Amino acid sequence: MKILLTGASGFIGGRFMQRFRDMPGLELLGVGRRAMADADYRAVDLSRPFNLDFTPDVVIHAAALSSPFAPRREYLRHNVDATRHVIDWCRAHDLPKLIYISSSSVHYRPCDQLGIREDDPIGPAFANTYAETKAAGETLVRDYPGAWTILRPRAVFGPGDTVLFPRLLAAAKRGRLPRIVRDGPPAVGDLISVDALADYMLRAAQRSDAVGAFNLSHGEPVPMQAFIADIFRRLDLPPPTRTVSYRVARAAAHAAELAWTALPLRGEPPVTRFGIDVLSFSKTFDIAKARAVLGPPSQTLAEGIETFVAWQKAQPA
Repeated sequence: MKILLTGASGFIGGRFMQRFRDMPGLELLGVGRRAMADADYRAVDLSRPFNLDFTPDVVIHAAALSSPFAPRREYLRHNVDATRHVIDWCRAHDLPKLIYISSSSVHYRPCDQLGIREDDPIGPAFANTYAETKAAGETLVRDYPGAWTILRPRAVFGPGDTVLFPRLLAAAKRGRLPRIVRDGPPAVGDLISVDALADYMLRAAQRSDAVGAFNLSHGEPVPMQAFIADIFRRLDLPPPTRTVSYRVARAAAHAAELAWTALPLRGEPPVTRFGIDVLSFSKTFDIAKARAVLGPPSQTLAEGIETFVAWQKAQPA
């Protein structure tokens, strides 16, 4: 089987390349934005029409701008335009099976949501521009004339993480991560390790009956803030001690977003409304379809945590 993988220089795509590049019976070519000295990789700007001398059986489109805060034009360029160009390339190369790595955030609303199913409503309002543009990419994929699959992983973590835990760990080291409280029980949520996700991506490529959209997680919901505090404990970091109400935290995040939008400030705000909502509201997903078609996760949540903690401890201070 020949697979073209986009986003191969990123967190999810890079882990997929590490796991499967030497797998017998698999020819894998990765593409990404960054230049890398790798015989199985090409630097390609997907935001423009492109060409590659490679005819795959499957294209896994994992490339995306996944930052929680960026200019709208950048989300449109990397998440919508790039998806359109990947689909155009597939149309011109014998319609390989297309697997689109979307996001569970297409379903998010600022409230508790339990047992979300693949066919639950999406939009018209979205949690942020990232979720909106990932949903727009799904719409493009659904019009693809070849076979297609949409994977919606929830809260991906693990070795090489560039999105979820780096921001939490940085805030914890600066003593700026509070414990957010709101009325009601603590927020619970699903997660999936990057290794379990990579294995699901390969299964989706190999199985002809893997069609339509799939929610992906370990199916082991945890109290989110307690889960993060436990990770900090394992990494010898102090747990959050300050307590902030949800309303105050979200107002502060909104003010930060407005400042970063109006002023020429570099990087991203220290906190976003999306980040506050993720820690404050329960989000669990029905993964019955994934279990029935793609099988159970290849590792447990506990195994994924052990792998991540070991990797994080090995990183330079």
